[in-house]
Amino acid sequence: MKALLTLRRTLLGLAAAGVIGQCSAFSFGSAEDAVIIPAPTLDEITQARSETAVFAGGCFWGVQGVFQHVKGVKKAVSGYAGGAANTAQYERVSDGNTGHAESVEVTFDPTQVSYGTLLQIYFSVAHNPTELNRQGPDRGTQYRSAIFPENSEQQRVAQAYIAQLDAAKSFDKPIVTTLETYNGFYPAEEEHQDFLTEHPTYPYIVINDLPKVAQLKKLYPERYQEKPVLVKAGM
Repeated sequence: MKALLTLRRTLLGLAAAGVIGQCSAFSFGSAEDAVIIPAPTLDEITQARSETAVFAGGCFWGVQGVFQHVKGVKKAVSGYAGGAANTAQYERVSDGNTGHAESVEVTFDPTQVSYGTLLQIYFSVAHNPTELNRQGPDRGTQYRSAIFPENSEQQRVAQAYIAQLDAAKSFDKPIVTTLETYNGFYPAEEEHQDFLTEHPTYPYIVINDLPKVAQLKKLYPERYQEKPVLVKAGM
């Protein structure tokens, strides 16, 4: 874990400096195929025009990148959830003992895309919900699969959907996604925002995350938007 984290930090610095080019030199494994799953039978009922939802599903670069391409999403911010404000820094969270998970706060228009639809994309495309305290090549509780419902309606819909998917045996293993108390979301450092878009040739992105965006376009063409909604564009 420490060796992988050190390599990831080194490559992050190289990517920021524009040094990294091809993925063949640094292989982290390959992205898993997306899973076709049914839509939730229960969805959120709301009259709001703007709402936020927080999802954790491994490295936030890929999760953010997926949701930035979903129609109806106004913003998707990489950050931390589950721990205290004073430990919400990348170096601290990477140690795996802060309680934080790398997370993404999604701001969306419920009249264009529902919370249930975001959950469907989260479970089928954005990550593998059957992996416990890991995701692809990354290991540790900071990479856990978790949802942080911000109200009782989100809690109800997410809980019902997990039960629905498990009952239908939509995955070959049980879902390990946890529903955790929402105690705040803390945006990550600037270099972690829009990382997929800014570094499309970075090996980790090429192997693990770009395939997720491609699967979003393939499985949900009516939900896909080619131009991502970027964080830095609004800064």
